[in-house]
Amino acid sequence: MNLSEAIYTPGEIVYVIYRNPHTQNVANIQEAAVVNDPDNPGQLAVFLYETYYPLTDELAIYRSAEEAETAYNYYFGAIDE
Repeated sequence: MNLSEAIYTPGEIVYVIYRNPHTQNVANIQEAAVVNDPDNPGQLAVFLYETYYPLTDELAIYRSAEEAETAYNYYFGAIDE
């Protein structure tokens, strides 16, 4: 079991900073669900855009939208006018 899996439970709603796979300089915050991984019994996954992503430490997962927005602004910066 991954260390990250110990703190999440199936059915929990989380927020993920997700990079567009077609345009790498585009990222956004997306709501996702923690689920049991159908391809790997006994493991958890994040269900996002009709796809199961293994729950790993490489995912930027946050428990609230506010936490995700703070991290997004830190890593990607806010646009100054």
